[in-house]
Amino acid sequence: MKKSNIIKKNYDINNIIKKRNINKNKYFYIYENRNNLNKTRFAICVSKKIGNAVRRNKLKRQIKDIIDKSNLIFETSNDYVIILKNEINDLNYNQIKINLIDLFSKILD
Repeated sequence: MKKSNIIKKNYDINNIIKKRNINKNKYFYIYENRNNLNKTRFAICVSKKIGNAVRRNKLKRQIKDIIDKSNLIFETSNDYVIILKNEINDLNYNQIKINLIDLFSKILD
């Protein structure tokens, strides 16, 4: 995932969450909102309840890798905030991939 496709500003993330356009499953909350930048941007939020810094960063890298390698076609000019739930600790990489792609395909249809 390119750095230009990452939402870094906290106020941007908060504005997306305030819009309350949410999709969720047992492991993820995904908020989406339109932007005027003609590119798709993502933010991945992992709570400290999920694990130590090593575990949280590993999960972020895995989510970015899944988004990059998936064949999903995202609408341009959309922002997505992905919040991981505590139940994610029970899954391995392949299970995370299946659940995330399933949720994104539901959003994009």
